[in-house]
Parts: sequence; structure tokens; C-alpha cells
Amino acid sequence: MEKVLNILIGGEAGQGLATVGKLLSRTLVRCGYRIVVTQSYQSRIRGGHNTFAVRVSAGEIEAPSERVDLLIALNRESFDLHSGELAEGGVALTALKFSIEHEKCLQVPYEKLAGDDSHINTVALGLTAAILGLDIEAVKSVLEVSFEKKHPEMMEENVRSITMGYNWADENAGDAHRLAAVDGSNGRVMLSGNEAIALGSVSAGVRFCSFYPMTPSTSVPLTIIGIAERMGLVIEQAEDEIAAVNMAIGASFAGAPSLVATSGGGFALMVEGISLAGMTETPLVAVIAQRPGPATGLPTRTEQADLGFVLHAGHGEFPRAIFAPGSIEECFHLTRRAFDLAERFQSPVFVLTDQFLADSFRAVEPFDVENLDAVTPGTDPDDIETPYLRHRITDSGVSPRLLPGRSKHLVVTDSDEHTEDGHLTEDLGERILQVEKRLRKGYGIRDETLAPELEGDDEPELLFVSWGSTKGSVREASASLRLDGMAVASLHFPQVWPLVPESFLPVLEKAKRVIAVEGNAFGQFAGLLRLVSGFEITGRISRYDGLPITPEYILRKVE
Repeated sequence: MEKVLNILIGGEAGQGLATVGKLLSRTLVRCGYRIVVTQSYQSRIRGGHNTFAVRVSAGEIEAPSERVDLLIALNRESFDLHSGELAEGGVALTALKFSIEHEKCLQVPYEKLAGDDSHINTVALGLTAAILGLDIEAVKSVLEVSFEKKHPEMMEENVRSITMGYNWADENAGDAHRLAAVDGSNGRVMLSGNEAIALGSVSAGVRFCSFYPMTPSTSVPLTIIGIAERMGLVIEQAEDEIAAVNMAIGASFAGAPSLVATSGGGFALMVEGISLAGMTETPLVAVIAQRPGPATGLPTRTEQADLGFVLHAGHGEFPRAIFAPGSIEECFHLTRRAFDLAERFQSPVFVLTDQFLADSFRAVEPFDVENLDAVTPGTDPDDIETPYLRHRITDSGVSPRLLPGRSKHLVVTDSDEHTEDGHLTEDLGERILQVEKRLRKGYGIRDETLAPELEGDDEPELLFVSWGSTKGSVREASASLRLDGMAVASLHFPQVWPLVPESFLPVLEKAKRVIAVEGNAFGQFAGLLRLVSGFEITGRISRYDGLPITPEYILRKVE
């Protein structure tokens, strides 16, 4: 088996641990390794204990780990909190000034090596690179890409600090944690879940994005902002979430494929707008990056507790689809699919992620964007039946959508119930026709529901059911149990609404024991499966302390 290491960098906000973590991660990816990054941070601008964990291997890895092989403690608190997590043979790098006497502690003269406190983090980067056996030139090249253009004045001191740390570790740290050599990166790139969602949006043809900053969703629009000028995109930071969703609906009505990104508390302010999109049949994609509630809850931690909220958000009845990516690749491709469905069925579509996946960096193969089609808003005016009726009754429920100002036809819609031509009405017969027309679109969306992914033994003693970001941990836990001789399978749902019982019920009924793995207290997805299929999953593994579900957590609960 390939060697797998987990490196945990701990310190206070403001010590630059995230900078070190990202530079180390980029270096590992450039050198050809695979990574899974887990970021844990408190909701403070400065101070408070933060960590940046990098799990690394030359082989395939999909999940975070609780065991720590290399602890980079930038303050005393990090050692006190995490020394108990050190694996057998694990090492903690601490500052000499902490005077920590511990068998697994290697005391580093940071002040002497760094010259001043501002470069301790880059000394730590050099130390870590040497311990892992990375080429120092690879570290320097990543540093140049990250800093040389924006902060050329910082390059010389940072290179010096990295070199000092690298040389010291080469002489004092040994080679117990050296990674197996690999042959280059094979072109893989480092992306987080939110970055992949942003790139998926752009490749799908997004033209407008509105948002109000809210952790952990903000890096979606920030990524788009970074390429907006080059791609001709419009990004608007609104005054609040109500304005953000209504701007996106207005832009979409005018013909610009639109995205709005938020988290649970922000989405709570958007639900009236979601209902407006449902009534006016305006395409809209909303990304909701979940975090623990209620209210502000734990604003920088992770959870999967907003599924029920997103499923029922918006008053009245109208069709929707909800995707829940479980990997970086799924973040990209499911976001593209969300834009496609939103445009074709003229309904709001949701991408439901969480803080863990949003902030988790991985090494992924570059996406083949050259051969991916973007959505085409609206209907060709030459293909419509006249007179033009924006909400024409059709067998599919999908009415022709012309873009205002793009043809000689008048485009009329209304947030009140309306007739086929878009004018408001109190005629209850018309009301029935329009409700049924809108709901027929739901049948079309259901017909295109993605089937869950089954992996493992054909007749399992134990079947795990997962959705969203728990995918990797479930797969690794399943593999571990199979090594112990148990027949185990996993059923992962990348789409959590609509659900088609025919695609999963036979699998559930075939398993001797079924366990739903979810990051919430209610077992929301298990309850949804019971609602649509009648199958009750009695085994539950839940987590709601704000931390991601790990393979170790699953295995402990199974035992």
C-alpha cells in the first residue's frame, strides 16, 4: 500500500498557517502527490485556534484523517490540543522557546532560523518540505508563482527562510516521514470545492453572479471575480441577500445565466425570491454552502443540516432539483448540470455543499473544457407559435422563453398567478391550468435524475448510504471493512432531489444491514428516502459537532 501521511499545521489566525498550508499543498501537487485538505478555523479575524491539515499520498485518497503524523505547532496551544492525536512514530515540530519535553517533540530554533517573527511560517514550510523529502527547488518555484508578481520585495527573505528551515531539518529531523518518490504531477491541478463550483459555472455559461459575503460560500464568487474581466462576466456584491437573489432573477430574466451563492442564514433571506423564480419560471442556480445552525450557529464549521430547508424553501409548489457533490470533480460537473436543468426546465436548481468540501483542496485532473457546451438562454424567436404566450400551456410544462428586447414579441410575466400571456388573473380555472403546467416540468426533471453510485460487494452484509461530502470517508471506511473480511457496499447520492425509488430501492432491500451516514442530527436524507420509497433506514451514523465525518469516525460508530 502507498504511504499516507497526515500533516497538521496549527496556530492562531494571523500566523500565516493557511498560507503555509496552501504553499505546501501546491508543492505536493506539483510534485505528483494526491492530497485532501481540511481547514478548521474560528470565526475571528485574529486569534483563536486554527488548523490546516494536509493528508498526502502517492496513491488515491478521498477523505480526511484524524491521525496526525507530522504536527507543525506554530504556538504552544497547538501542541497541547493535538499532541494526543499523534500516530505511532508521529513527530511534533515546536519552537525551542516553548521548552516542551516530550518524546515525540522536535524543538526547532525558529527565531534563530527566521531572523524575525514574520518569517517563522516560511521556515516551517522549509522544515516540512525537507522532512517529506520534497525538492527545495519545487518549493521555491511555487513560492515564486504565488508571490513574485504581487510581492517581489518579499521573495528574497522568504526564500532565505525556507532554505534555513530546509537545511536545519535535513540535518536534524531524519527521514522517517519521507514520501515515496513519484514521477511529476501528470498535469494535475489543486482546486477546492468552491473553486470547482465557480469554474463549473463559468464553463456552463454563467454571465452574472450576485452575492452577499457569507462563510463558507464567499470563495465561489471571489473565484469568479478573479476571471470576470477576462471572461466578460458581471459580478455584484449586493447590500444583502434579498437584493442578491432578486438581482440574479432579473439578470436571468433578461437572458444572462445567473448564479447566487450563500449559506443557510443568507438563504433564509432568499426564499421569497426563490418562490418568485418558481412562479415566473425564471432559470436560477443557487449554491448553498452549509454550516451548522440554527441562527449563526458555528459559522466556520461544517454540517449537512440544510437539506430539508432547501427542499422546501419558497412558499407554494413548484419543481426543483438539488445536487449534492461529494468530490471536487462532482462540484464542477454537477454545477454545470444545474445550469443545464435550470435553463431547460425554467426552474430554480440548487447545489448543496458544505464548509468541509468548500474549503477542501484536492489534486484533480484538468477538466476538458474545450469540449463542454454552455447553456443557450431562451428560445429562438423563429421557432415559437404565435401569438407569443410566455406561459403557454404545453404537454411538457415548459413554455417558450423569449428574452425581452431580443425580438418583436412582448415578453410579459407576473409574480401573481397569471394567464398564458403573463397577465395576472383571479380566474381559478386558469390557476389550476398554470399550477399543473408548472408541476409537469417536475416530471421532466425527475426523468433526468442521476442514479446513485453503487460500489462494493453485490450482496453486502452492510450497505452505507451517503450524500454530499461524506462520499470519500464512506468509501475509505468501506474499503477498510472489506479488508477485514466483511461484505460491504456504499450507495452515494450525487443528486438528492428528485429521488427515483426504482433506482435505489432494490439495492436497499438486498442488503442485510443499511446505515445512513449524515452530518446532521435528524437523519434528514434517511427520512427523505423513507418518504419517497417507504424504506426505513434504522442504522444511523450522524455527526453534528461541526467537524467533518472521517473514515475513523465511521468505523468507531460501526463497531
